[in-house]
Amino acid sequence: MMGGPVLFGVRHLSPAVAFQLRRALDKAQPALVLVEGPSDLNDQMPWLCHPETRFPAAILAYTRKPPVRTILYPFAIYSPEVQAILWAREHGVECRFMDLPSSVFLALEPERLPPPGEEGKDGEEGESTGDNDRTTESVYRRLELFTGEDHDTFWERTFEQLEDTEGYRDACNTFGRQLRQAAADRPRRVAETIVREAYMKRVITQAASSGVPAERIFCVCGAFHVAGLEENQPLTDEEEAALPRMDSCVTLMPYSYYRLSSRSGYGAGNKAPAYFELLWEALHQGGLERAPYLYLTRLAAAHRAAGNLVSSAEVIEAVRLAGTLAAMRGSRYPTLSDLRDASVATMGHGNFSELALAAADTEIGKKIGSLPQGVSRTSVQEDFYQQLRELRLVKFRTVEVQRLDLDLREKLNVQSQKAALADLRRSFFLHRLRVLDIPFATLLPSQQEGANWGEYWELRWTPEAEIQIVESSLLGDTIEGAAAFALKEKAEQSTSIAQAASLFQDAFLCGMPAAAAHALSVLQRLSVDAAALADVAETAQRLSLVARYGDLRRFDAAPVTPLIRQLYLRACLTLTDACICDAKAALAVTSAMEQLNALQLDHDFLEEERWLSLLADISDRDDLNTRCSGFAMAVLLERGAADEELLAREVARRLSPGVPAELGAGWFEGLAGKNRYALIARLSLWRHLSDYLDSLDDEAFRRALVFLRRAFADFSPSEKNDIAESLGELWDVNPTQTAEILMNDTTAVEQEMLSSLEEFDFDDI
Repeated sequence: MMGGPVLFGVRHLSPAVAFQLRRALDKAQPALVLVEGPSDLNDQMPWLCHPETRFPAAILAYTRKPPVRTILYPFAIYSPEVQAILWAREHGVECRFMDLPSSVFLALEPERLPPPGEEGKDGEEGESTGDNDRTTESVYRRLELFTGEDHDTFWERTFEQLEDTEGYRDACNTFGRQLRQAAADRPRRVAETIVREAYMKRVITQAASSGVPAERIFCVCGAFHVAGLEENQPLTDEEEAALPRMDSCVTLMPYSYYRLSSRSGYGAGNKAPAYFELLWEALHQGGLERAPYLYLTRLAAAHRAAGNLVSSAEVIEAVRLAGTLAAMRGSRYPTLSDLRDASVATMGHGNFSELALAAADTEIGKKIGSLPQGVSRTSVQEDFYQQLRELRLVKFRTVEVQRLDLDLREKLNVQSQKAALADLRRSFFLHRLRVLDIPFATLLPSQQEGANWGEYWELRWTPEAEIQIVESSLLGDTIEGAAAFALKEKAEQSTSIAQAASLFQDAFLCGMPAAAAHALSVLQRLSVDAAALADVAETAQRLSLVARYGDLRRFDAAPVTPLIRQLYLRACLTLTDACICDAKAALAVTSAMEQLNALQLDHDFLEEERWLSLLADISDRDDLNTRCSGFAMAVLLERGAADEELLAREVARRLSPGVPAELGAGWFEGLAGKNRYALIARLSLWRHLSDYLDSLDDEAFRRALVFLRRAFADFSPSEKNDIAESLGELWDVNPTQTAEILMNDTTAVEQEMLSSLEEFDFDDI
């Protein structure tokens, strides 16, 4: 284009391209710099240039209405686009984005996704010369077959090492043109590319017609688009007005090198972002000949930090070997592939596994960007970062998983109420994030049974957390407001008391009484309808947690007590009928019995006599699932409501020759479901079991043995050994032999036999 604008083709996230670009800008001294990027994001440029901005960072565009659609534009310090913007700011030159607005991209987004099976390898989302889709993947595969190296190594060896600016520009533009000709794009993708280039051409034409000399316009775009900008016509006013759009917002967010790497699913031709920043540093410290020394010394330092030995001689030898490999492979300087091979041979003793952690630290890195205060954010983002500062959680905003242990009890040795309840406030905040599905904190299981004053979390920041925070802005202006809306919406959609109880518990854990009251009203409305025993027991248990620990979390639990009474009574009235079930359903019934037993023990206002009488009835009846009856007996024994005489009578009755083997073994399985140490200590129980087994014929014995093995499946090795010793003493055999007979895993044939129990019809008893 003689006398036209300068078209400088780039590869996104390429340090050498960024370096050559600044040289080209110095030479051209343009009056206007246009950069490939959504043209409605120009107001974000000042923040990208802010002295307190630390890369990597990304511009996030998202729709205002659900379902939320988002698109990301990530940048590193060595991104050519960033360096073009910084150069323009440093030289007082106007700079603008020139691609389709993000509102148009968001409108096109559902159509832009590739069909299943056409995703790029390693999850890469774009071809790295600017097309930013997967359509050139087949071209890269053919290139790999031709060169014997992956396309990232090919680019680094062929283009990153070009030191002549004009030579680079010509080579990169030529490569983009050839790539464009070879790419087998789908028709829709071709059409979208043409529209994008026509829009960019329109922006360039408008700039020239506004008085800026065409030759003083400098355009930075993906090399893939250079030919299109040279050949295509600009978009007309009618065509521009016909473009689809969606109401959208834009925000700037911190990003991470891990997310930029191909390991996280966004490759963009930048599998090793920390390494490419190292190349950027080398270019400013004298040239790429510095890169091998920077890489290998940092790799050695990381390997030593992990507790491994690396000598200076090994590092020196690695530098020499990398240079030799580069010469053999036809490049002036070693590439990452050469450096990796050299380091494995010298420092890794031929095994990459020895260097894997150090390589990840040196090549990918743990860097997370940061933004200055005042940057344009949603109100939810502002609230999130403010609470991080107030709750002293900023140090947990890293890519490494960190543990946070909370003690929710009020601290009496501090002066202010805020400090006294600091951990409780942190708990409220983290639970609200959990309710909003913001992947910043993960709640771990409690390490002390019954000690609900302790909470244990793992915290780790990812860009996905930031995206979810932005999406939460559709629900409210603050984290608390968004969580309240989410809980209310889910509560109104609840169809069972178990769902409503779960939301009530979440509101309780979030420290949000109003949301809890709404969930409780929904729960009370749903409780009028019939509900399964398992749902009733689970709901009562969740409400019990609130009643027991409400004071600890500054919550008035008084409204919960009447509902617990109501659910307890309902469970007692339906439990017996629920015990008429098959073997599969018996697992859920016994689990509900366990929950109800704990519920009654935790609350004095629940009738103990009713519960014990009910258990005695279930234990005594012959027309119920025998596993349920055995479990009822186990609960009675644990609570001291059954003596040795009753146990002996039940064992003799349930484990008698007239009872089918599966029923007797099923009863014993239920009995063994609780209070195991007390059962193991009862030698009389094992004597009855021994007598029962002796009375069976061969077929019945084999069937009983199968079910007894299942009964012992959950026992610990030490418990199994204690049982084997008791039975071995009674049978006068080696305990090891007893253990092999009773404790082995079930075989395929035995498993088939087990399935027959699940189909047993207890109505025929």
